[in-house]
Amino acid sequence: MTIAASGDCANKDVEAVPWALQRVVLNELWGIDKNGLATHSGKDVTVAVIDTGVDTANPQLTGKVIDGPDLLGDSMASGGTQRPAGTSTTDPVGHGTKVAGIIAAAPRDKVGFVGLAKDAKILSIRQNDAEGHGSVNTLIKAVDKAIEAGAGVINISQDVRVEIDPNKPLDSPFQEEPDLKRVLDKAESKGIVVVASSGNDGAEGPTYPAKYETVLAVGASDRNNERATFSQYGDFVDVVAPGVDMLSTVPGAGQCTDNGTSFSAPYVSGLAAVLKSEHPGWTAQQIRTVIEQTAQRTEHGRNKWIGWGVVDPVKAVSFSGTPEASPHPDPPTKLDSNQLIAQPAGLEETQADRDRRTGTYVLGAGVLLVACLAGGAIVARDLGRRRRS
Repeated sequence: MTIAASGDCANKDVEAVPWALQRVVLNELWGIDKNGLATHSGKDVTVAVIDTGVDTANPQLTGKVIDGPDLLGDSMASGGTQRPAGTSTTDPVGHGTKVAGIIAAAPRDKVGFVGLAKDAKILSIRQNDAEGHGSVNTLIKAVDKAIEAGAGVINISQDVRVEIDPNKPLDSPFQEEPDLKRVLDKAESKGIVVVASSGNDGAEGPTYPAKYETVLAVGASDRNNERATFSQYGDFVDVVAPGVDMLSTVPGAGQCTDNGTSFSAPYVSGLAAVLKSEHPGWTAQQIRTVIEQTAQRTEHGRNKWIGWGVVDPVKAVSFSGTPEASPHPDPPTKLDSNQLIAQPAGLEETQADRDRRTGTYVLGAGVLLVACLAGGAIVARDLGRRRRS
């Protein structure tokens, strides 16, 4: 299992609102009422973060994180490797802490950053590290543990690297594929929304678990709402979300920026938590459909670069009615049904145009002649005065 390592930073609070949140009217997203209370901000929803752990020392995450199983430590110890220090609520890498913050970081004075589902809870399941000690088997166990714990959303900001054989299709199965698919189908049957990053190779081709139909596959978009150059693409991508210069919480305190589809996925997981809080009766498929259908796009349907488009959190929570079974292309633009009346093209000059132009010339010449005569009379008068004097 591969996961992007975290960058260095100063661990200080950042007062400025990050660009990815500047595009979201948070009061509309959360449904802030006249009393200042949020009516749908992820409350009563638990998001399982299967990652490198989540550091609860950061003030924006304190009291929000449930200490889940440490599958990384169990896996390494059983393999004869020294067990890593800490538990699922410590994060030596910093990756999982950033992921958790994008989902559910609490508001804080003089801090511009906040999680999209600010009232959601995080179930931390430590399953990987910067060296990629996590395996497909530990990922399967982690999803199973999240199901048992009653998570409403599962975020997987990592992917399974499958050796590509030029003689086989890109979506050829791997050894543990049936078991991974089985546990993800189980999550689907329980109404759990599973979100996974598409990968950071910048190449075309599917990654797992993002490839599965029951998983919302998320690529990364940049400030121009275009696919980030590092974002894996292909027909398996469902949507994209901000993944460049993403500000989020880090171990200890403060916030720092990082890049990757790892941070696009939790942006969507946060939105999924908000929708699940607002519509507890919706199925996982319905929540995926709403997120896909309301995404911003420049063409009617999906494409291999950005899927159905760039997620639009406010538009998603504004969706009314019953979601369909799957997203569909936008209808083509229709012209006004009123009868169109043909008009002259206007490229040629009509007789009326010529008459108006001639009249304008004549009037202008007349005004100029009067001005010249008046000016000449004044000059002649002044000359006469000089001679007499």
